[in-house]
Amino acid sequence: MGDRFLLFYKPYDVLSQFSEAVLPDGRQHRTLKAFIPIPDVYPVGRLDRDSEGLMLLTNNGYLQHRLTDPRFEHPRTYWVQVERVPTPESLQQLRQGVVIQNYRTRPAQVKLLESAPDLPPRDPPIRFRKSVPTAWLEMTLTEGKNRQVRRMTAAVGFPTLRLIRVAIGQLSLAGLSPGDWRDLSATEVSWLDRNQ
Repeated sequence: MGDRFLLFYKPYDVLSQFSEAVLPDGRQHRTLKAFIPIPDVYPVGRLDRDSEGLMLLTNNGYLQHRLTDPRFEHPRTYWVQVERVPTPESLQQLRQGVVIQNYRTRPAQVKLLESAPDLPPRDPPIRFRKSVPTAWLEMTLTEGKNRQVRRMTAAVGFPTLRLIRVAIGQLSLAGLSPGDWRDLSATEVSWLDRNQ
């Protein structure tokens, strides 16, 4: 079997693994196996159960390592719904890097989106409070520590309510709905080859 590269739109409440996962009450937790019938491909990085969006899967171990090792600084872009509207100062803190768990994050590209992005509704929806406004940020990171985006926004006082990875470098969610997957195009594979 040759190299295989898939893009997947991970829905909310799905684990980024193929192996079965059992909840404390004995029910099975949804995993990638419920969506992707391709054998011997593995996620390049992870998305938490409560995060949504773009995942790349491959059977190419070398590429998997290159794209997940922070030394290679591959950009990942997220749309982040936060509680309240961040101040210019807090956005600047995120851009410069913040301290989370005794670690200073790398500088990030961060901008406040003028309006909510056009996304499918989340099931279940996020908690909504009439008295607390929300805002959407676009954040591009070149590292991927555990729950990093959530910890960064919390560190500057704006907790994350919803998190969607929309791009890995030039690969994007465009054309996919939650639960959909597709093979990479020849152009996308060429971009991967140039950036490994």
